[in-house]
Amino acid sequence: MDEFDYIVVGAGSAGGTVAARLSEDPNSTVCVLEAGGRDWNPYIHIPAGFMKTLVDPAVNWLYESEPSEGTAGRRIHAPRGKTLGGSSSINGNVYSRGQRMDFDGWAQRGNRGWGYADVLPYFKRSERRVGDGDETFRGRDGSLIITDIDYRHPLADDFIKGAVNYGIPLNEDYNGATQEGISYTQRTIHQGRRVSSARAFLRPALKRPNIEVRTKAHATKIVFEGKRAVGIQYMRGGKSIEIRARREIILSGGSVNSPQLLQLSGVGPAGLLKDIGIPVHHELPGVGENLRDHFVLRMVARIKTMDTINQRVNGLPLMTEAFKYFTGQPSVLGLSPTLVYIFWKSNPALDNGDLQISFTPASYKEGVQSQLDDFPGATVAPWVQRPESIGYIRAKSADPFEAPAIQPNYFSHETDRRLSIAGMKLARDLMQTPEFSPHVECEELPGKDVHTEDEMLAYYRQNATTTFHLMGTCRMGPDSDPTAVVDDQLRVRGIEGLRVADASIMPTMPSANTNASTIMIGEKCADFIKGRQLESVNLAGK
Repeated sequence: MDEFDYIVVGAGSAGGTVAARLSEDPNSTVCVLEAGGRDWNPYIHIPAGFMKTLVDPAVNWLYESEPSEGTAGRRIHAPRGKTLGGSSSINGNVYSRGQRMDFDGWAQRGNRGWGYADVLPYFKRSERRVGDGDETFRGRDGSLIITDIDYRHPLADDFIKGAVNYGIPLNEDYNGATQEGISYTQRTIHQGRRVSSARAFLRPALKRPNIEVRTKAHATKIVFEGKRAVGIQYMRGGKSIEIRARREIILSGGSVNSPQLLQLSGVGPAGLLKDIGIPVHHELPGVGENLRDHFVLRMVARIKTMDTINQRVNGLPLMTEAFKYFTGQPSVLGLSPTLVYIFWKSNPALDNGDLQISFTPASYKEGVQSQLDDFPGATVAPWVQRPESIGYIRAKSADPFEAPAIQPNYFSHETDRRLSIAGMKLARDLMQTPEFSPHVECEELPGKDVHTEDEMLAYYRQNATTTFHLMGTCRMGPDSDPTAVVDDQLRVRGIEGLRVADASIMPTMPSANTNASTIMIGEKCADFIKGRQLESVNLAGK
C-alpha cells in the first residue's frame, strides 16, 4: 500500500494550490487524487472554449440542481470542473475577490485570522498582477497571472459611458481599495490562454520529485482509525485502491464533492446517513448544509447599429478571429464571457454594494446552453451579491458514483427576491441611458410584457440560472456554532488528520465570483499545515 505524507483529494482551485505549496518542502511527499483526466482538452486553454467545456462530460461533472419553487420547478445546470484545475479550468476566467466586509464578516463570526487584513497577504502571494494597481492590495510576484482585457467593443465602451453618467463611478481596479463602480473585467488569461490553478501552481510543482498526481482516481471513502483519518479509497480503471497519509488528508473536491465524500464516509447528519444506509462514524450535522449560489438573470437587448460577438463566431468571421487568436492578436476567442462588471447598491443610503451586473456584447439562445443568438445581441445580467437563500448537498445513496441532491433553494429568502427586482430595474435603466439606448432595437428579454414586480419575479423564477458559485457546504465556524464543519484552521471537527480546503468552507458568500477566494483558501490551508501564517497587512488609512 502506497503511503504519502499528505493526500489532497481534488486538483481544483484550492487543491492544486495546497498541493503545490506543500510540495515546496522537499522532506514531504504529496499525492493528489483527481477524478477527472489531464487538462489536455484544447477548449480548456482557449478562453472562449468555456462554451464547450460547460457541456462536455469529459471535463465537467454536469450536475443539475433539484427542482424548486424558486426555479418554477426547473432543474438548473450546475457545472463543476472534472479535470486538473477543477472549475478554474472551465470557468469564465474572471478574477474578483470581493469586499473587505466579506472577510471581516468571517472573522466577526469567530473565525480567527480570516479578516480582510489577514487574507489579503494570501491574495497577493498567489497573484502576478499585470497592469495598474496599488501595491498595498495587489501582488506582482505570484504564479496566478491577472490581466486586463485587451479587446474593446464600442457597445461596451458606450455601456460604461452610460453607467458613469447615470452615477456609477468608473473604478479601474475593483480588486483594490474599493470594489464599487464599473470597469472592464480583470481575468485569469495571459497571452490568450487560460491561467487555471493547474497551470499556475500544479504544473510547475510537478517538476519536483516529491509530488504525484493520479488522474481518473475517483475518491469513494475516507479511511479512519478511530477518530483519525488515515487514508483514502478510490476507484481507478475499475479497481478499488487504498492509499495512506502519514500526516494529513485535505479534501478539496469543491462544494458538491467534499460534503458528499464526508457523508459517504459516515461523517455528517446522523439522520441522513441512516436513511441512505451509511453507518455513522462521526456526527456532524452541518455537512452538506449552508449551500448558497448566485442566481443570475440574463437580460438581452437586440442591437441595431452594429455586429456583436454573435456575428463573429461563424463562417468567415470565425476564421478571421481564429487567425487573429493564433497570431497573438486580440480576438473574441481570447475573451472571458463577461467584458464589463458593475458593483453597485440597491439603495444609495447603503454603505456597501449589494448588486452585481455583468455586461457583454453577446447573447445566448433562450433555454439553450452555450449557443449564441443568430441576431446581434448584448446581455446585461444582474444578481444579488450576498444571497440569503440557503440549500444543501445530500448524498442520495451509499453509491459514490450517484450524483448527490443539489438544492440551492434559489429565491427562497425574501431579501433575494427584493434585491433581484432592484437588479432588474437597474439593468433596464442602464440599457436606456442616452449613450447606450441608440444601439438598442428592443429589449428582447424579458421584453415589453414584463413590467410589474410580480411579473418580474415570475420571469426570474422561470428563466434565471446559476453563475456557478456554489459554496458553504462545509462551513467554517467556532466551537459555539453547532453546524460548523471545520474550525478556523480548516480542521474537520472531531476528526484528526483531516481538513477541508475549497469554497465549501466559506461561512457566507463573498460579494464576487468565488475562484479568487478559493485559491486564497488553498494558500492559507497550506500555511496552517506548515504551522505559519503571513503577517497581516496594515490597512490604516487605506
